[in-house]
Amino acid sequence: MTGLILAASQQSKGSLPAAAFVAACALVFTVASFWWLNARQGVLKSWEPHSFAAAVTPQLARLRFPLVLYNTGAKAIVVIDLRLSFPDEERSVIPLPWTSTRDRLRPESEDGLRLPAPFVIEGRKAEQVFMEFGAPFPGFVPDARDYKAVIEARLGHRRLRDHVLRRNKAWLPLLTFTLRAGQIISPGSYIAYSNRPGDRTEEDARKAEAALGALLAKLHEDSSSNGTDG
Repeated sequence: MTGLILAASQQSKGSLPAAAFVAACALVFTVASFWWLNARQGVLKSWEPHSFAAAVTPQLARLRFPLVLYNTGAKAIVVIDLRLSFPDEERSVIPLPWTSTRDRLRPESEDGLRLPAPFVIEGRKAEQVFMEFGAPFPGFVPDARDYKAVIEARLGHRRLRDHVLRRNKAWLPLLTFTLRAGQIISPGSYIAYSNRPGDRTEEDARKAEAALGALLAKLHEDSSSNGTDG
């Protein structure tokens, strides 16, 4: 009888670490699940636009894109600012700032003009936005070809890496895509174009090369005249 009691006592002592391990795993799983579902800071994602609107003149540059912004995490993400740059182009000296948000791609007199302002993308939500970038000078005058374009964002939170490097409100790459400027056949008019690679016809290519070539020649002529006058 004493032997049975001793064996049972030893078995009970041996089962305590196993029970504690199971309880600890359950606690870790519960905390991790709560964090994942309610407190995880995600990232902001976007995808290459299939179309764009453009107007480029000696006085201004305007580009508008239909974007989908998706928050992968549980916590809301605040978008403070956006900008558009062409990192491989020496002539594009500065990024084009975010000038407005619209409610459609095609530029029209009543297209919901809203000046830049911070906005929120809720956790695990996607939002469609029509973002316009530009400047009151030709910060970027394209040739009739493809360009590497990057949309960057400043967000209302800092990632762990930014905390470690003590970077505050850093610009983060949101989307890198190909802008097919060879689709712009009428740069003086603010109209919409396809950004799909196979949608340009040979006639459109000739029109784009002629129109953008004439614009570049005009800019060079104006620059030369200003230099001579000075």
